[in-house]
Amino acid sequence: MILASLSSTLPQSSANAQQNETLTQPQGTQAMTTNANATNIVLVHGAWADGSSWSKEIPILKNAGHNVIAVQLPEHSLADDAETVRRAVERIGGPVFLVGHSYGGAVITNAGNNNPNVTGLVYVAAFAPDQGQSLSDLIDITKLPPGFLQFDKGGFAYINPAMFRDGFAQDVTPAEADIMAVVQKPINQSILAEKTGPPAWKQLSTWYQISESDRVIPPDLQRTFAERMNATTLSLNASHASLVSHPEEIAEFILNATKGR
Repeated sequence: MILASLSSTLPQSSANAQQNETLTQPQGTQAMTTNANATNIVLVHGAWADGSSWSKEIPILKNAGHNVIAVQLPEHSLADDAETVRRAVERIGGPVFLVGHSYGGAVITNAGNNNPNVTGLVYVAAFAPDQGQSLSDLIDITKLPPGFLQFDKGGFAYINPAMFRDGFAQDVTPAEADIMAVVQKPINQSILAEKTGPPAWKQLSTWYQISESDRVIPPDLQRTFAERMNATTLSLNASHASLVSHPEEIAEFILNATKGR
């Protein structure tokens, strides 16, 4: 397991996310032109990835009649990334489902809080921290294999391209994993220490896809996230890059979430 040292216990929320009232409002004057009959979807990538991670899901979601934005996170700070998602929500208009992969789960956890346009959250092998938690409370990067992360002079972390497929996307074809390694978006290591604000999953209905062969976020930790959110779950025999290796299943899961299934 790549991340060998993780928080063994997480505080359990007494809130039942499925029973909390969700809030909607009509799209504002600055919202983009949308299909008024469809729930809008904002896709949020994780660290060491970009918006193109969703390239296989996007046509499926659009063909089902949904309006879709795949954001491009700066990954300079969690606060800035959450604001990037809020702007996308404002642009596309409500009602919106937020879908986050990996680090993107922490982003939607913050961006969806008290956002009247957001009606649901979908986590794809993603972090779902509670208020006051940081990613460093959940992971210990000093336990990573030697040389797995490489840092530039600005403090941004990359995955060593030679270790990318085996550690991040072992069920993706070698050719595709090589491309993912080349286009990976580095993350500012300072993000690991940023504290999460009030989590949106305490207000909204949630869905969680668990990757059973994940070498980045252990499946047991993913199950803990899903259980404390009372999320509807889908388990796949997938790597951390399940959105790339299992796009049909992920797209169907998102579509089912927008229908409340």
